[in-house]
Amino acid sequence: MFRLSLLFVLLASVAVFGKYVPAEYQEWEGFIVGGQNAASGQFPYQVSLRSALNSHFCGASIVNSRWVLSAAHCTVGRTTANTRIVVGTHLLNSGGISHNTQHIVNHPSYNANTLANDVSVLQTATVIAFTNLAQPIGLSATFINTATGALASGWGRLGANAGIPNNLQWLSTSIITLADCRNRHSTANAASVFDHTVCTLSPTGQGMCMGDSGGPLVHGGLQQGIVSWGIPCGMGAPDVFARVSSFRAWILSHTG
Repeated sequence: MFRLSLLFVLLASVAVFGKYVPAEYQEWEGFIVGGQNAASGQFPYQVSLRSALNSHFCGASIVNSRWVLSAAHCTVGRTTANTRIVVGTHLLNSGGISHNTQHIVNHPSYNANTLANDVSVLQTATVIAFTNLAQPIGLSATFINTATGALASGWGRLGANAGIPNNLQWLSTSIITLADCRNRHSTANAASVFDHTVCTLSPTGQGMCMGDSGGPLVHGGLQQGIVSWGIPCGMGAPDVFARVSSFRAWILSHTG
């Protein structure tokens, strides 16, 4: 099982398969395989989380003018000093507004071994100004069993041996039942498909490929999932997300 991101120093040399990811692989940057270039303003809720040196390490989404939503495995161990929140751009190398981080709140029941409750919220130190390039996304309150046309978006590599794109990538995918998701995974990995996760399935050659951890899955104009883990890369195995409807009350209790 991969946390959906990629360790910089092991970028070209390491492939990790199986249920658990060693601690040294926990700082990742993800990518989408078989996606398309996003246009400016197409995904105004998309956020890039970056290090103090401005290196993108995970995705997130705008909840309101002071809070963004991401995955706990992206933010556990990070500090406000080494985490920046960039909104309002579809390009990594230009545009966007960078905000300092004031608070990081990881779900108290997050489990680093199983990736249960893989949710976090981050507060900006300054107000996010809403424009046509930066807008919040609503949080789903409904458990979706199956759906087509769900949208995943994120930055990163285009494949296991491909480069990292500057342009935000997006992919249309299908939400499948949890039973189907478990059946398509190994017994060990199926144990980490919880009732509070949501799974997507794309044709072989498309899908999340270690990435973009913390990024949004949107359907019906509402965020349904937060990128959590998957099996690289576009090989036909379901991708797994934290289910927003399951954590909506917890998210709102911190973000208002």
